[in-house]
Amino acid sequence: MGSIEGVPTIGDIAASRHQMGLWSCMSYVIANIIGAGIFITPGPILQYTFSNGLALLVWIGCGLISLIGGICYIELGTSIHDPGCDFAYTVYVGWEGIAFSFMWVGVIMSFPASAAVQALTFGQYIVAGMAPIWPLEHPWDGIIEKGLGFALIIVLTILNLYAIDKYASKFQIVVTIAKMLSLAIIIVTGFYYLIFKGQTEYLEHPFEGSNTNPGQISLAFYGALWSFAGWDILNFGTPEIRNPRRTMPIALLGGVSIVTAVYLAMNISYMTVLTPGQIMNSTAVAADFAQITLGGFSYAIPFMIALLLIGTLNSNIFCGSRFTHAAAREGHLPTFLSCINEESNSPRAALLFQLVCTVVVTFIDTNSLINYVSFVMFGQRVFTMTALMWIRYRNIPVHPDAIRVPLIFSFLFWLITIALVVVPFIEEFTQTIVGVGLVLMGVFLYIIFMKPMKLPEFLIRFNDSMTRITCKILFTTPDLKHHSETRTLKSENSGETVVTRFNYEAVASQDDRTKLPTTHVDETGF
Repeated sequence: MGSIEGVPTIGDIAASRHQMGLWSCMSYVIANIIGAGIFITPGPILQYTFSNGLALLVWIGCGLISLIGGICYIELGTSIHDPGCDFAYTVYVGWEGIAFSFMWVGVIMSFPASAAVQALTFGQYIVAGMAPIWPLEHPWDGIIEKGLGFALIIVLTILNLYAIDKYASKFQIVVTIAKMLSLAIIIVTGFYYLIFKGQTEYLEHPFEGSNTNPGQISLAFYGALWSFAGWDILNFGTPEIRNPRRTMPIALLGGVSIVTAVYLAMNISYMTVLTPGQIMNSTAVAADFAQITLGGFSYAIPFMIALLLIGTLNSNIFCGSRFTHAAAREGHLPTFLSCINEESNSPRAALLFQLVCTVVVTFIDTNSLINYVSFVMFGQRVFTMTALMWIRYRNIPVHPDAIRVPLIFSFLFWLITIALVVVPFIEEFTQTIVGVGLVLMGVFLYIIFMKPMKLPEFLIRFNDSMTRITCKILFTTPDLKHHSETRTLKSENSGETVVTRFNYEAVASQDDRTKLPTTHVDETGF
């Protein structure tokens, strides 16, 4: 359902020409979930659980929670064919104030901070891997790390400027295969020690000494769920998925199941070779594992992690750009950010905007920023699940291809998301309050910028100029969803025609912009 009015937008029509198939979608799911977390979080989780057995149960539980969430988001994605994930779903039920309050944090902070961390971490691991043959002194190590991170994110952004099915999705498949092969080295090595060398010492009494403190166990779940974050990536670009009713369930549930199996196998490998104490005290458990089992090959571990981060960063760019574009096409952000290239359906303006935000964020404390906005991700999901149940309760019309899942899944995941919001209030009160403050600031911004029917003249002129420049430089066209519902006003000074908050019609005639040829979707290829 490209628009509420049933009239397809430019983006809806262009998206039908360039869509991802099953393997592309599954590669995005797997690559977006598996990042550096599996190399870092096993230690902290074992610190909370005290035993290998309980730690493995936590990983299994988080996999099941992610599957339940995936089931719910399959219904959302097939019911509402709009890009933007949580933002799109809260807007769909009319909760625009709530959607805006969470959206602005995601566009300005969450996605850029996450991408910045991934890009900088990539640079750090490359420099660490090169250290044995090319050691760098301060400050050159930091300069090279940032330079490599900037270079990676620029290259990936350029790839995404073209059609999703031309470069980016195929690149993602290749990177995901390489990522899985890299992880297979650790898994095969660990199971070789377990099966052929009979090294079962640390797994013989798996639950001995387990922690029974509910608060500590809940923190273990909270930490492991971060390693599963990103399974909702397909919901950010639903119009770019070929046959969502078939593709989304297989790609999402299949991808989460594969990741759960990989995480379990990697943890068992770690626990086979390393003592619980070694895992607890390790900040780079994979490196410690490799030093014991792989000898000289352990120097390849930094490059393996860097390879993982390439796929994760590419997925992050996909999510952040689609999220920004979705907000702009709804009128929640300036028009120029909605501009897409009609030929490729690439949201070029949103991609470059996210690139600029990411570069800026790299010069601040990104880790602290992520801690502050972590509440936003789980808080937004509470409203998303509430919106899903509201749609069911009020029988709000949805796309005819919608997959309806048993309501118990929606209610169960709703309770889980509420718990994930409550836990930080108890354990990390200060950081959570900052996150709440950012959302409340979004309410304030919504009242200032969204409630007035017409913004000040200088903002209208700025938006009009930026939209014209964006269209000319990036070969793009505004992609607006509610153009048929807007009210035309007259600019007092310039005499130009403006529409609601921004000057849409000054860019081009809506009739001219929507006259796109209907093309047949190729069912072959990725």
